[in-house]
Amino acid sequence: MAFIAAHGGDVGKREISRAFGLDGGDRIALKALLRELADEGLLGTKRRKLHLPGALPAVVLSEIVERDEDGELIATPVDWDTEENGEPPRILVRLARRGRLAGPAPTVGDRVLLKTEEIPEADGHIRHNGTVLKLIEKARGLTLGIFRRDAQGGGRLIPIDKRNMGRELAIPADFAGDAQEGDLVSVEVVRHHAYGLPTAKVRERLGSVSTEKAISLIAIHAHGIPSVFRREALAEAEAAKAATLAGREDWRELPLVTIDPPDAKDHDDAVHAAPDLDPDNEGGFILTVAIADVAAYIRPGSALDREALARGNSVYFPDRVVPMLPERISNDLCSLRPLEDRPALAVRMAIGANGRKKRHSFHRVMMRSAAKLAYAQAQAAIDGRVDDLTDPLLEGVLRPLWAAYGALKKAREARAPLDLDLPERKILLKPDGTVDKVVVPERLDAHRLIEEFMILANVAAAETLEEKHVPLVYRVHDQPSLEKMSGLREFLQTLDIKLPKSESVRPAQFNDILARVAGSELAPLVNQVILRSQAQAEYANENYGHFGLHLRRYAHFTSPIRRYADLIVHRALVRALGLGRDGLPETVTPEQLAEIAARISASERRAMAAERETIDRLIAHHMAVQIGATFRGRISGVTKAGLFVALDDTGADGFIPAVTLGQDYYRYDEGRHALIGERTGEMHRLGDRVEVKLVEAAPVAGALRFELISEGKHVTVDKRRPGGGRGRYGRPVERPHGPRRIGKRK
Repeated sequence: MAFIAAHGGDVGKREISRAFGLDGGDRIALKALLRELADEGLLGTKRRKLHLPGALPAVVLSEIVERDEDGELIATPVDWDTEENGEPPRILVRLARRGRLAGPAPTVGDRVLLKTEEIPEADGHIRHNGTVLKLIEKARGLTLGIFRRDAQGGGRLIPIDKRNMGRELAIPADFAGDAQEGDLVSVEVVRHHAYGLPTAKVRERLGSVSTEKAISLIAIHAHGIPSVFRREALAEAEAAKAATLAGREDWRELPLVTIDPPDAKDHDDAVHAAPDLDPDNEGGFILTVAIADVAAYIRPGSALDREALARGNSVYFPDRVVPMLPERISNDLCSLRPLEDRPALAVRMAIGANGRKKRHSFHRVMMRSAAKLAYAQAQAAIDGRVDDLTDPLLEGVLRPLWAAYGALKKAREARAPLDLDLPERKILLKPDGTVDKVVVPERLDAHRLIEEFMILANVAAAETLEEKHVPLVYRVHDQPSLEKMSGLREFLQTLDIKLPKSESVRPAQFNDILARVAGSELAPLVNQVILRSQAQAEYANENYGHFGLHLRRYAHFTSPIRRYADLIVHRALVRALGLGRDGLPETVTPEQLAEIAARISASERRAMAAERETIDRLIAHHMAVQIGATFRGRISGVTKAGLFVALDDTGADGFIPAVTLGQDYYRYDEGRHALIGERTGEMHRLGDRVEVKLVEAAPVAGALRFELISEGKHVTVDKRRPGGGRGRYGRPVERPHGPRRIGKRK
C-alpha cells in the first residue's frame, strides 16, 4: 500500500510485480492479496489502476473554502464523490514559486487548479499540499435572492441558494432601490454586525420570480454560468469573415443532410450514406459525417477561445440557451444551414455489411447541406409519410442512411454497450413562459441513426490522433468501482439475481440482468440501481476507455459549436493531418490538456445541475396550485431521512419525510434500498409504485413535499440485523400537525 501511495495511484499488478520481483506463482498470490484488500475497502481502482480510496489526482480543480488559524488558505476538490470516498480532503494551498499568477492572488471562495502532492508523515487533517497552477474563477461578491418588503420601505433578502437557506440579509430603505415585493434581485453585502442580520444593498433588479425568465436566471447566477459575452469576444465574432474554398476540398455536390430537433438553431453535423462499390466490401457502405469547422473561426488564445473555455459548453434551459459561442458564430457562420456554403471537417468511413469500420479518412471541405430535417420528419418519410421536402430525398438520401444504420445496429449488438432504459422528459412551455405540459418524446430510429453515426465518427477521431501521436482530450468512462459493485451485488441478491464476482466487469453483464427484468415491475428499479452504480463520464488527457459504450478509445468530435472538448479534437486533427495553420499549437503540453479536461468536466457538471434545478423550480411553480391533489408515482430515492418520489405525469421529484410514514420506527436498509418498519415490517423500496398527496410546494427552492397514501409491502423483520447490519435507524414516527421544512435531494 505504501508503494501504491508513493506512485500516486498510477500502478497496476504489472508494476507491482516488477518492483517486488514476483514470478508467475507469486502473481497468483498477489492477485488474491489485492482482492482481499479491495474487499476490505483498503484499495480501489480508477482508470484500471490501483489507488488508495480517497486519493487525490495529480491535478485537481478546487475551491478555496477558508483560512486556517495561521492565515493559510485551505481548499477542497470541487468534484468529490463523498459516497464512495468519504469526506473531501483538505488541501494546503501554496502559490507557485516561479513568477506570479496573472491577475489577483487567490482568496476564499475562488476556484483554482492545483497540482497536488501528499505531505510526508502528515499528522493532522491536512495531508496534501496544492500548488496553484491557475486561478479559474474569482469568488462572486453578489448574492441572489427574493426581496420581501417591510412597512418601512426596506426589506429582507431570502437567498435562493440552498446552502444559504435561513441566512437572511437586511436591506434598509435607502439600499432597496426600485425592488418590489417578490422580485428576484442581486445584492452586495455592505456591512456585517456583531448582532443581527448583515446589511445588503440591491445592485440589480432581475424581475419577478413568477416569470420563467427569472427562474432561468436563478440557475445561471447560482452556478456562476457566464451568460454575457465579453465585448472583445463579440467584436471578434462580428469581424469574422466567412471561410472560402481555398485549401479545402469541394464537397458541395454531395447531398449531406442535417437531422435535428425541430427547434434547433445551430446545426453542427450532417450525414450521408451510399453503398460501397468496392467488390471487396460487398454489402458495405460509405458513411460521411461532416462537422462544422469551428476551428476556422476560433483561433487558439483569441478572445473567443478564452470565452469558450470559460463556458466549456452550451447550457440548455426550457426556454433559452446560454451558448458557448456568440450567435454570429453558432447560428450563422458555423451552422450548417441548408443550401448555403459552409466549411466543415468531414470523416469518410467504409463499413462492412456487419457494421464494423474497415477504414476512414478525414477531409477539410466546403459543403452545402441539401436539407434541414427534423427527427420525426425523417422518420415519417421512411415510414411512408413523405412531405414536399422529404419526397425528393427519400430514395437517394434517406433510404441509404437507414440501410447503413441497419448494418451499424449489427455492430452495436455485437459490441453490447450498456443499454439502460431511462425515459427522458421534456417540458413544453406556454407563450407566457409557464409550464404547459411535460412529455416523454418518442425514441425513434432517426435518433438512434444519428447517435450511431456520431459514435463511429468520434471513434475515428480518437484512432487517428493516437496513430499520429498528437495529444488530445478523450471522453472517458471508468468501470464501476469495487465498492459500488459490491453494493449492487448485495442489492441484486435481495431480488434473487446473481451478479458473479470478477475483477473485470463488462456492460453485457448488466444488459443480461436488464433483459431478465424487462417488462416486469422490477425493471425501473433495476435500471435505476444499475445507473447509480456507474462512474461518471468525464474528459481526460489520458485514455482509460469508455465503459458504457464498450469502446477502447473515444473522443468527442461531433459538436464543436456547443462543446469545447470537440474544438480541441478538431484542432488536433488539423495539426495531425496538416490541414491548415489553425491547428492545436505545438507548444500545448499534456499538463495543459489535463487542466483543460478538468475545467470542461466541471463545466459540464455545472450545466447539468443548473438545467436540473431549473426544471425542478418550473415544475414546483406549476404544481403550487395543486396542494391537496393526489398523484401516482414511483419511489426514486431512499435515504434514512425519507423517500423521494417521482410522479408519473410530470416526473416531478418530491420528498416524504420518514417521520410521516406511519406509526413505526423506519430504519434504512442500504442493501435493499428501502425503509423498513421495525415493528410492522412495512417496506418502502426504491422503484415501488406509490400514491401520494401534495402537501407543500416551495417554487423558489424547486422543492415539493408529499404525504404517502398507499401502503408498503410487508417483509419479515430480522431483529438480529438492525439497520441492515449498519445500525442506521430512522427517527421515531409521529404524524405532524403543521407544515415541516421541505427536504431536497442533494
